[in-house]
Amino acid sequence: MPRYRVTTKSRMQSNGIRIEPGMSVDVVTPFVGNPLHYNGGQAVAEAFMRVYGIDLKRAGALSSIYLGVEEM
Repeated sequence: MPRYRVTTKSRMQSNGIRIEPGMSVDVVTPFVGNPLHYNGGQAVAEAFMRVYGIDLKRAGALSSIYLGVEEM
């Protein structure tokens, strides 16, 4: 199972949610490919909610514009 590290690229504040650059989470997926493009990025959103308590979907930051993805 591939493991990815997803990191925020820039500072953002939207819908009462503040995102700082460098916030990162590790996501393990059962498929090979960008986890942002699978199932609407649900695994990434859940990981950020679990680690930081922030909802990337509500902030509108669940895209490759705001997040960098690298395979570990």
